[in-house]
Amino acid sequence: MVSEQIYERLVKQAEALVSGEHDLIANMANLSALLYNNLEQVNWAGFYLYKEEQLVLGPFQGQPACIRIPMNKGVCGTAAQQNKTLVVEDVHTFDGHIACDAASNSEIVIPLYVNNQLLGVLDIDSPEIGRFGATDQTGLEKIARILETTQL
Repeated sequence: MVSEQIYERLVKQAEALVSGEHDLIANMANLSALLYNNLEQVNWAGFYLYKEEQLVLGPFQGQPACIRIPMNKGVCGTAAQQNKTLVVEDVHTFDGHIACDAASNSEIVIPLYVNNQLLGVLDIDSPEIGRFGATDQTGLEKIARILETTQL
């Protein structure tokens, strides 16, 4: 379980990484690397961008991933469609789960918005069932909000 102190440190690092930089892809690349390399029991950390009414693979760390995800499909498409963070304890029980990496067992997805328009999602996978909890959700949502502010 990740502590609040770890997320406090990650939030500060995220703020420093994106400070003064407005390039979305560069910021997503750095944030995905930050999360992938600092969170335990994570096998994928990255972003999908909302384009042409679907989610398209953006910067990430981990194994190759699905390139396009339809809205309302899988955890990512469902979180984006419902405009809410989804924490899935066991992805194999999630109706419509898209298995991009067979090693993934749990997932958290946070929608990203700028000016009330869907930008994409932050997606993090783990090989451990039940890996993500309330502390992860709070910490990762703070990091997502930092990224959103770079686009204002």
